[in-house]
Amino acid sequence: MNLLDWLFARQSSIKPGLERIQRLLQLLDHPEQVFRTVLIGGTNGKGSTSATLEAILRAGGTKTGLFTSPHLTRFTERFRVAGQELSEEEVREALKTLKPLAEEVGASFFEIITALACVLFQKHGVEIAVMEVGMGGRFDSTNALDPVLSVISSIGLDHTQFLGDTLPQIAFEKSGIMRPQLPTLTGATGEGLETLRDQAVLRGTHLHVLGEDLEFEGRENAWEGITVTVKTPWGSAQTSSNLIGRYQIRNTALAASAALALGHKVPDHLKVQWPARMELLDWQGKKVLLDGAHNPEGAAALVQALRSLGVEKLPVVFGAAADKDITKVAAELNSMASEVILTRAVLSPRAADPETLKTYFSAPAQVAATPEEALKLLPGGLSLVAGSLYLLGEIRPIILGEKTEDRERWQ
Repeated sequence: MNLLDWLFARQSSIKPGLERIQRLLQLLDHPEQVFRTVLIGGTNGKGSTSATLEAILRAGGTKTGLFTSPHLTRFTERFRVAGQELSEEEVREALKTLKPLAEEVGASFFEIITALACVLFQKHGVEIAVMEVGMGGRFDSTNALDPVLSVISSIGLDHTQFLGDTLPQIAFEKSGIMRPQLPTLTGATGEGLETLRDQAVLRGTHLHVLGEDLEFEGRENAWEGITVTVKTPWGSAQTSSNLIGRYQIRNTALAASAALALGHKVPDHLKVQWPARMELLDWQGKKVLLDGAHNPEGAAALVQALRSLGVEKLPVVFGAAADKDITKVAAELNSMASEVILTRAVLSPRAADPETLKTYFSAPAQVAATPEEALKLLPGGLSLVAGSLYLLGEIRPIILGEKTEDRERWQ
């Protein structure tokens, strides 16, 4: 069994607790202590916020590390240094060193890759690592690091089988990345925000809220991106970003505020690498929009973004994990769908059977056995692919003509 096969064989185990990752980092002589860390959690927007903050810091000359999950097409996408994805050879070499220690402590998949990111960032002399929290916060392996700043992008219903099925329960789990006497920035609203306020008091955290002491304004520049202005306790900034969609205004405002809190300047223009989030691609003379909306809040934000761009109806390719709230996600997408092509991520054991998805949609629906077949069924003009990030991870390389990993994926 090769190294990546060994690693991916550990995916199905989720073990609450930080003891194993803390022990693993100790055995590695604490690589995480040589760089500063920003932890970014939340239900929706944490990936975009992470990628945007990394781009801001890198633009100012900081040597950055970016750790994100899940990957779309290649495992190595999870590890970036100075904006560049690390090579498979380098990642394998680091994993080879880590393997016996990981086996000694019984580390899970995500605990191993968190430690792997720390080892790689240490090797490259990273100054600030932006670490996207995997799930929740309190027991997520990234929470074994000591952040100088924490960000919670939003609170919504997702991973309810692990985090709880109410917004206060989920907010409590995500509040675990807060630290005493240090700032936490959030874009949360409603019940989730109220729980974060309570937890900030209990934890002695300085909580800063988007729309309150983190003032912001934003506008969409049609399909060209967005422009955002922020005014914070640490200064003000205005920047434009290539990210498309109204929902990216809040994410960008949060990232710009975080950069100011760290004492960094925000550039006038940003080019952010964050594929499959309102990403517009050309395929055989057709326009295909990819978006990883896979929970009710994400789907609602996607629909709002499309409406604000003047889109009324369009064909939708959809597939989802069977454990997601498909009823509510489909209810949001129904309002946009002129027709629905239902498929599944071939390499995801969690994927729902496309035949069972028909009942969730009122628009005319047909089933495609594979993502490639789904693409071939698309009519001309603009179409949308949404739902599982694993589905998008299989469709995107087909469109771009890239090689994909032939490996089952749970995380």
